[in-house]
Amino acid sequence: MVLVGDSVGMVLHGLPSTLGVTLEMMITHGQAVRRGIKQALMVVDLPFGSYEESPEQAFRNAARVMAETGCTAVKLEGGEAMAETIGFLAARGVPVMAHVGLTPQAINTIGGYRVQGRGGDAERIRRDAIAVGEAGAFAVVLEKVPEALARRITKEVATPTIGIGASAACDGQILVVDDMLGLFGDFRPKFVKRYAELREAAAAAIASYAREVKERQFPAAE
Repeated sequence: MVLVGDSVGMVLHGLPSTLGVTLEMMITHGQAVRRGIKQALMVVDLPFGSYEESPEQAFRNAARVMAETGCTAVKLEGGEAMAETIGFLAARGVPVMAHVGLTPQAINTIGGYRVQGRGGDAERIRRDAIAVGEAGAFAVVLEKVPEALARRITKEVATPTIGIGASAACDGQILVVDDMLGLFGDFRPKFVKRYAELREAAAAAIASYAREVKERQFPAAE
């Protein structure tokens, strides 16, 4: 599975959060990714403001994203409050991946990028996961929740769970590819494992190119 996330706004466009991401941005990036993959299931995020108003708004924009990108499914954030919308979409042929726990599009109301589901808040997130599963979501992302909660939800909910910063207890995992490949400098969430350090390699390559140009070593004589 390949997820075209609205984190593209922060990763590639330098936005401070995902709130400034537009539907057009997601479609453009979705189209590019579609051209690069052959068989993987492709999911595209619905950005902030494109689905919350009503199930009808969500269907209209989800249908556009699917038609213009060729994606297989869409992802939207929210638990019990979005269950009706998820059911509305699923009943009309739109596969939906849900997203509960830390929901970045709600960053201004949840108090930052902190772990969710500690204390009494755990039961709310559990109910959210149950609600989206019962509504018809084919998978649910659990973001930045404690391992015990992720384990409980994964055990109790039939819907597959996909974790990001939610321990290995989930059925699957997501990482932002730029994080995985070490393309950022000091920004490094605690849950991220870097499988390469491409930022350092790229910086060294660019420095070598610049040095060779200044020293007239590149291009070499033919």
